[in-house]
Parts: sequence; structure tokens; C-alpha cells
Amino acid sequence: MQKEVSCIIMRGGTSKGVFFEETNIPAPGEKRDQFLLRVMGSPDLRQIDGLGGATSTTSKVAIIAKSSREDADVDYTFAQVSIDKPLVDYKGNCGNISSAVGPYALEMGHVEAGEGESLVRIYNTNTGKIILSRVQTPGRRVSYSGDFAIAGVPGTAAPVVLQFGNPAGAVTGTLLPTGKVVDHLHITGLGDVQVSIVDVSNPLVFVQAKDVGLQGTELPDQIDSSKRTLDLLEEIRGRAAEMLGFVDNWQDAAAMSPAVPKMTIISPPQTCTTVNGASIDSSACDLTGRMMSMQKTHKTYALTGALCTAAAAVIPGTVVNQVIRRPFDAGAIRIVHPGGLMPVGVEYRIHADDSAGSEDSAAGLSILSASGYRTARLLMKGTVYY
Repeated sequence: MQKEVSCIIMRGGTSKGVFFEETNIPAPGEKRDQFLLRVMGSPDLRQIDGLGGATSTTSKVAIIAKSSREDADVDYTFAQVSIDKPLVDYKGNCGNISSAVGPYALEMGHVEAGEGESLVRIYNTNTGKIILSRVQTPGRRVSYSGDFAIAGVPGTAAPVVLQFGNPAGAVTGTLLPTGKVVDHLHITGLGDVQVSIVDVSNPLVFVQAKDVGLQGTELPDQIDSSKRTLDLLEEIRGRAAEMLGFVDNWQDAAAMSPAVPKMTIISPPQTCTTVNGASIDSSACDLTGRMMSMQKTHKTYALTGALCTAAAAVIPGTVVNQVIRRPFDAGAIRIVHPGGLMPVGVEYRIHADDSAGSEDSAAGLSILSASGYRTARLLMKGTVYY
């Protein structure tokens, strides 16, 4: 006999997810995981028997509850549902899906809408961090219409402004989890590769495109068509996961920690062609980036990944800092990715010496906040059967 539960489907940034009220679904644990896998139609490459969209950016879930915290309005748990494996990953957060949490909280009455603009304080349970979401609410109703555009989403919409406070150490507890701005990983058939592992909003492992035989301007299909390149990038990611203690053996990373750390390929500003055929001149960007998502190339660029990239850019000596255009504005770093341009910013403080640091500071600085602009849209309210 089929069971049913209410849900909402929302687009957040360049991702799409199914939103549930926490009180309506099983408690954390195996029953919840089995429920989410069944609802999304996993494991199955097409997710034909569920709500998943057969890509990592459309196989996401947000679980929302009214918060008991004084500094938050709602609690939000992000779940990345694997497509081809019976696995639900709760490590880290999704910035794109985060951009839909504010509108969702207002739609569901968790927060009373203000006139013109509403502030929704979100506690992300995955990272233990607070996200401030500013949503357009003319007439005290969520507005999805506007003239703001983001790369990777057709048309325009109302902007959602996200500010991630104290975002360092979101998963590992430290800005530089290895204590170094640069690490060297020994990669099969390649030798030693220079990487930077940074944890802001999500942990990322950065490598320069030239060090892995890429130009950095390749489109997702070009990267995904090369098994050698995919295997190489996954080994780098896996060895970083082993260094971080996410897995005991790097070869288990795809199965046991597929979502974090996120593999990111960085290169200097370059003239790029987007997936839609548009050309973006190198003068319009500060960095060129490509991200991996669940062992495939991200069609655009994850927001949490962009925030971490901006943070890595201001840390002297990282592989990102080595290639960024100079001078650059830390409050508006422009990353060109397969979908277009993404501006993000960080606010940071420089210490007189490293002794001023703690778990959230390294390399003589602290990341105070990271911010970005997204759009979101309510797609469906209804009932899912499983």
C-alpha cells in the first residue's frame, strides 16, 4: 500500500529540491534515509520512479522545522541524495538550496512577512552555522518576480540575499583543516600535485587546471567524457577526504563521502564560452572555476563553493590566491563558470600575528562572513506517494 506525505518543490539558485516539514517524515536514521531514497527514486540513474531529476543538482532535499534557538527562525537540514547508490549524504550544506529556505519559511508561515523585505534567520544543522536570508516581500507576500538574473537560470527573478556568518570550519571545524595553505598529494600516474584545502561554508579541495592537464575553460561534457580526467580528479578528491578523516582509504570516498570535500579546478581569468554558447571576456572576471559534484562536473558553480573560493582567494599562498586577478575586490569576486558569471564576497579580518587565530582563523586572518545573491521560485505544493 502506498503512503503519502506533503511536500513542496522549489528551485533555489541553480539547484532544485524537495522540501519537507521535519514533523512529517521519519526521524534521523536509517528509516529517514530509506524514505528519502524512495521518494527521490534512488538508486537509479534516471530516478524514474521518484521526484529526483537524475542530476546531482536536482537530487536534493531540504528538511525544515520551526527553530527553538533564540538566534534562528527555522532549522534547516540539507540532504544530498545519491542517484546511483543507496546513500544519503548530510555532510555540508548547499548554498543554492539555502536560497529557497527563506521563501519556504515565509510561504509556510514559520516567519511572518514584513513589508517590502523580510529577514529569515536560518540555522543549518549540517554545519552548525546561521544564515541570514533577505527575501523580497512586497505587500507582505513572497515575490518571485524581478529583474535580477543569475547564470544558469533562464529569465529574471527577485533577488535573495544570503549572508553566511562565521562560515569557516563549517564541516571540519577549521578554516584550513590541514593547517597549511598548500598541501602536496601524490597522485597515481601524475606525481605530486599542489592543492589547497579550505573549509568555508563547505570544505573544498582546490587544484590549478594546468597541474591536471586542463586549460580550465572546458565545459562539463568535455570533462565528463574523459574517464581518465574523472578518475584523476576523484583520486585527488579522495586523497583529500582521507587527509580530512572522512574516509580511511581514499578509494572509498566516492561511496562513503561523495559530496565533500568538493573538487574544484581553478585557473586565472580567461575568456570562456558558456554552455549556452555565450562568450565572456577575461576582463569581466577575476577567476575561472570548474567544480565537481558527485563525481561529475557541475553544470554551473555551487554557491557554497563560490563562497569558499572567495575565502581561499584572500588567504595568501593558496592555489586560488596564486591565480586571482590583481587587484581584486574581496567584496565582489567574479568567478566565471560553465553557466556564466557569479559574483560573491567575503569580509575578513587580518591579525597582527597568527597567535590571534583560533579554530576559525589561519594564515593570519579570519573570515567574518561570506555573501552571495541568488534567486528562488516555488514550483509545486502537493503530495508525494511512496
